[in-house]
Amino acid sequence: MLALPIAQYPQIAPPEIQVQTHFTGADALTVEQSVAAPIEQQMSGVDNMNYMYSINSNSGDIRLIVNFDIATDPNIDHVLTQLRVSQAQSQLPADVNNYGVTVKKSTTAPLMLIALYSPKGSYDGVFLANYGYINLFDQLTRVPGIGNVQIFGAGQYAMRLWVKPDQLAKLGITVPDIITAVQKQNTVNPAGQVGGEPIPSGQKFTYTVRAQGRLQTPEEFGEIVVRANPDGSFVRVKDIARIDLGAQTYNLKGRLNGQPSAILACYQLPGTNAVKAAQGVRKLMAEAKQRFPADMDYAVSLDQTLSVTEGLHDIIKTLFEALALVVIVVFIFLQGWRATLIPLCAVPVSLIGTFVLFPLFGFSINSLSLFGLVLAIGLVVDDAIVVVEAVERHIEEGMSPREATLQAMREVSGPVIGIALVLSAVFIPTAFLPGITGRLYQQFALTIAISVVLSAFNALSLSPALSSLLLRPRKKTRGPLGWFYDRFNRVFGSATHVYVNWSRLAIRKAVLSFALLAVFAVGAGLFGSRLPSGFLPEEDQGYVYLALQLPDASSLERTDQAARKIEDILSKIPGVKYTTSVVGFSLLSLVQNTYSAFFFVTFKPWSERTKPEEKYTAIKANINKQLAGLTEGLAFAFPPPAIPGVGTSGGFQFILEDRTGKDVAFLANNMKTFLDAARKRPELGTLIPTFLPNVPQVFVNVDRDKVVKQGIDLGQVYQTLQTFMGGFFVNYFNRFGRTWQVYIEAEGDYRTDAKNVGQFFVRNANGDAVPLDAISTIKNIAGPEFTLRYNEYRSAQINPCLTTWATIISAFPIRKRKRSKASRRRWCLECRSYLCSSFSLRSTKAGRCRSASC
Repeated sequence: MLALPIAQYPQIAPPEIQVQTHFTGADALTVEQSVAAPIEQQMSGVDNMNYMYSINSNSGDIRLIVNFDIATDPNIDHVLTQLRVSQAQSQLPADVNNYGVTVKKSTTAPLMLIALYSPKGSYDGVFLANYGYINLFDQLTRVPGIGNVQIFGAGQYAMRLWVKPDQLAKLGITVPDIITAVQKQNTVNPAGQVGGEPIPSGQKFTYTVRAQGRLQTPEEFGEIVVRANPDGSFVRVKDIARIDLGAQTYNLKGRLNGQPSAILACYQLPGTNAVKAAQGVRKLMAEAKQRFPADMDYAVSLDQTLSVTEGLHDIIKTLFEALALVVIVVFIFLQGWRATLIPLCAVPVSLIGTFVLFPLFGFSINSLSLFGLVLAIGLVVDDAIVVVEAVERHIEEGMSPREATLQAMREVSGPVIGIALVLSAVFIPTAFLPGITGRLYQQFALTIAISVVLSAFNALSLSPALSSLLLRPRKKTRGPLGWFYDRFNRVFGSATHVYVNWSRLAIRKAVLSFALLAVFAVGAGLFGSRLPSGFLPEEDQGYVYLALQLPDASSLERTDQAARKIEDILSKIPGVKYTTSVVGFSLLSLVQNTYSAFFFVTFKPWSERTKPEEKYTAIKANINKQLAGLTEGLAFAFPPPAIPGVGTSGGFQFILEDRTGKDVAFLANNMKTFLDAARKRPELGTLIPTFLPNVPQVFVNVDRDKVVKQGIDLGQVYQTLQTFMGGFFVNYFNRFGRTWQVYIEAEGDYRTDAKNVGQFFVRNANGDAVPLDAISTIKNIAGPEFTLRYNEYRSAQINPCLTTWATIISAFPIRKRKRSKASRRRWCLECRSYLCSSFSLRSTKAGRCRSASC
């Protein structure tokens, strides 16, 4: 039992493989068309895939998640995904291939959060984050059960060349000149050997030749020669740019309880033991803390396995309580320690035998298997009791214990076997239910079936042997216990007599009996239909999620200020221990933007939350009540997924697909039509779409006719634009034993207004400098913050809240109404429940669900 894996639920999360890359400076539509579409086209049809979806953001990031059938091997899924990605790489932009495409096994919600912080404020977020990258990142990914580690708070170290366009204009230098200089002078330069074979005879020594390779420090990058002047002087990078060891990205901030921190998010590897993975992470961090510099500490601000261990502790307690109750009940009815001992011996034998078979079936110790054992305790004693009572009856008739046992087994062997077969026939078919539902109930059903079968085997072997050895003719019990037995037997005999009389009457009045049965069945159906239903109830897992969204295109500074107000609110709510903030990220959409923030709100341990206002529902209601007064943006708390690893939040999601292949505006208009109809449904509460189609943006229209007419390289025009507005990835450098990236970007003062693009120049065919505003125009437009593609179709995700779970199916007919003729049969309403990610409901001609697991 100690060697078995421990989990909250059986392994029911479908394997998911994530494909990630980055296209520096690209917008969401560019990423979608140039990166997502080629990869998805190759990925389509990969073996045992349930579905796939990609998220393409204006930050240049793409995340493709491929969901596979629950019965597949995650390692095989990883290999198949990697092969399909390699087939698409020839179609990807060169910048993306240079950056690299990663393929990992991981879940979408973190298993643990570790916050690195400086108690006295000696270190900033960049230092803390990169201390994690250098000293903890690789070690954490090697912990068994951890599939991925993501660090929120600051980007990785990068060599930053902050150019000044006015200085470039004075010296007649363009951005492509700088890029070319860095690419040529920051390289790896192998030089060979002196005296290497084959050489003439007589060579005495062989020497390795080393040449200057990649640069390492800002000072060395500052010495890169951009141009040699006719007078013998040089223009170096330090003359036209500020060089520092900065961060790769600056669009994220991490905090713990309002204090700057680096948040290390550890994601579980699908199919592994979450409890062991969390224990491995805690052990590693305890060892790493001994090597921390002064004024650095860490806190485990979120651990999903705490609710697992706490819940299992309660179930194990219930298991022993049930065992104690069985002992008391059996002793009262059998009225002798010898007779009581025999069925009680069947309990540990059956339970231990069940645990022995767990590894054979791949089972774990989880809530459902332990629930099955709690129920089995009352079942496994029944067969032994039947044997004991039969043997005692023959002993009272004058037989010896051995003869009584033999006679009793001739009489009860058939019924014992029949009971085992009937119970097995009830529970075993449940194990063959398909999909996540079947996997969820499989261990519960088979645990009971195995216990019952072992109980029957005990009743046919162990119980008869013990009966012949232990049972003796019963003597009348005297004293207080004898008085209790007499009174109990009288009451029980009277109750039995009444029951037999009523049963006799029910048999004679068969019509009345069936009528009463029908009444009770109808009543049970009526009461059951009025109760809220769901796959799993919302439970106190020790934490909640909190999302913040400001008006579209709000700056990170405004979002940060609003996030600090929320942190202040949470610090005053009873029962809250940690507030882990990630400013610039949304877990709901998995997108980084400047006007979103996400919070992991961790409660105090269950044993410390004894007051009514510290209970789960009270804390969540209090948080939402306080957030209602926030004027800066929309903020709300919501539960995590009921089953860790399945989805990112509690509740369910709609995916609305555009199968016409039209533009973003078409999808936005139809989404609005859909939402207007959905909000009229009484079953649906709040509807929160993550699709943001009308975010203010700036469009730069390059006049290609002017570019070609003046003999300007069009590639250099866009290269300069990218450097000015988004930064340009040049190449790599090495430091601290790792490889980092080199970026060129305009100083912040020049990126506050798109009109400053006129301060950047490119050269025409005559070598003259041409300002970018002479060959381009700028206008304000609206566009999507990110795009979602579901199974290769551009889609919109909607997160609804039901007023009652009993009406979830009745909410679906919305998809058949209020839709344009052009979109008929092209609407796709997909419900990916956090409990059953393979559950889907699509609008087809027949209007039927095509999921095998529904």
